[in-house]
Amino acid sequence: MRRVLTVLSFLAASVSGWAQQMTMSEVISTARRQSVAALQTRQEFISVYWAWRSYQASRLPSLFFYGGLMNYNRSLVLLQNYDDGTLRYASTNNLQNSLGLRIRQHIPLTGGTLTAYSDLSRIDQFGMEKSLTWYSQPITISYTQPLFAYNEFKWEKLIEPKEYEKGRRAYIESMEQITIDAVEAYSNLLLARTDHEIAKTNYGNSVKMHDVARERLSLGSVTRDEYLQLELRMLNDSIAINESLVALRDARMNLNSLLGYDESVEIDPVLPENLPDVVMDYEMVLDRSLQNSTFSLGNEIDILNARSAVEKAKADRGISMSLNARFGLSDTAPELPGAYKNPLDQEVAGLSFSIPIFDWGLGRGKVQKAKAAEAVVRAQVEQSENDYRRSVFTAVGQFNNQRRQCEVSRRARNIAAERDSLMMDKFRSGGATVTDLNTARSESDAALQKYITDISNYWLYYHRLRQYSLYDFINGADIDVDPEEMMEE
Repeated sequence: MRRVLTVLSFLAASVSGWAQQMTMSEVISTARRQSVAALQTRQEFISVYWAWRSYQASRLPSLFFYGGLMNYNRSLVLLQNYDDGTLRYASTNNLQNSLGLRIRQHIPLTGGTLTAYSDLSRIDQFGMEKSLTWYSQPITISYTQPLFAYNEFKWEKLIEPKEYEKGRRAYIESMEQITIDAVEAYSNLLLARTDHEIAKTNYGNSVKMHDVARERLSLGSVTRDEYLQLELRMLNDSIAINESLVALRDARMNLNSLLGYDESVEIDPVLPENLPDVVMDYEMVLDRSLQNSTFSLGNEIDILNARSAVEKAKADRGISMSLNARFGLSDTAPELPGAYKNPLDQEVAGLSFSIPIFDWGLGRGKVQKAKAAEAVVRAQVEQSENDYRRSVFTAVGQFNNQRRQCEVSRRARNIAAERDSLMMDKFRSGGATVTDLNTARSESDAALQKYITDISNYWLYYHRLRQYSLYDFINGADIDVDPEEMMEE
């Protein structure tokens, strides 16, 4: 049996001999910096950021340089004589080139589009009668205004900024989730290492008590049944070493995987016993959660999208009208300077419309469907708000209770450990039975495991409240991110 103990001790040393000690805060920092989940979260936010930048760019004037070069055409074209209506084919042989600049601006308030452009064209005519013609449009301004139509620009102006803000907050929440995952994996490793250490300590104590029991058995102060009971405990403790060793390796590999380490890194966790002096107030946490998290913002976006769908359905059902107006200058000449000498003005204006007479209730059906969807969204938002408040209330209660729980567990751990030590001394002197010894040891093990679990739960509850509220309760500040700094990384 002593040889078995020596072998198991060697295996245990091989597990922890090359361990790298890391605190919980160091593990959290590493996970947020280099884990695969952190990298994925950053890339998702970068995608949201550039979508926002694209939206902002779409609100600014767009400038285009356009044209057509070396468009050569030698073919037969069908022409009609407008005097007598006869048709005939004529040969054409020309080369066309054109260049221009166009600037366009959407008007979110009205939904219209304002366009201004300037272009120049040249036509070289070949064949029997060669000629050169320049055609210029120094400036042309046009405006298109839909009437009684769905204003897409207005709804984008309402929704897109909220979508970006939601993406920014979602990034912070995702990083807090990585923190929670790191705390959970770290706690699992801490508990697995404790179980392994308990198994080794118990086995060592069992061997010592087994030797004592053998001497007392020869003196008659221990029965054969008690001696066998203690021997069975010693065998079970030896098995527990192997089982806890497997669990320890598994927990260590899980944490390594989260941090992006391979199996060569062996993290030795440190129990975070220094708890911050923080007491959560439900109203304060709820206010921060509704103000900072994606929850309320997501509900606002859902309602805006539902309202937008209703307005679009109503606009598509009714009268469709569009006002088009264009004013510009143009001229033509055989020489380039002449094409800009005395330009003629041109004005074009018109109103196009479409009025549905009978559509078999199609438009009305779409409107009612959109309204029903909006009502469902509002009901879902109301229910989700009630559930959310209850979740925050429960989380705050758990955290506030957990600090007291940790204090009680710490006291219970110390008492159980002291009692276990006293019971071993009593057993050596013959003042305690094997049953008393096993009971004290089991209670000490359970008290230590309970204390570690309570400490781990404390930090899990704390970081879940941070994720709810996006608020750092220790430093008293909102958790934020600078998109520009992230783009520079």
